[in-house]
Amino acid sequence: MSAVRSGAWAAAGAPLSAADRAMLAFAVKLAREPRAMTRDDVEALRAAGFDDTSIHDIVQVTGFFSYYNRLADGLGIDPETPASGR
Repeated sequence: MSAVRSGAWAAAGAPLSAADRAMLAFAVKLAREPRAMTRDDVEALRAAGFDDTSIHDIVQVTGFFSYYNRLADGLGIDPETPASGR
């Protein structure tokens, strides 16, 4: 997770495929600047080899995590803290 937050995944030496880089760039932009998304962002995923179903999945997962993080932040929940008694 720290590699995504810091942008280390985008570094030239990071062991990621071009498709993984395109997917992460899309997901980071969608999470951080959703109103800045354009058709060109989707086309970049298609150019990287993603089909419509895969693009849909990328958007759904990114949206779910964005929702979950906002929910946890809004309620003051630390999702990394184990529940007591488990």
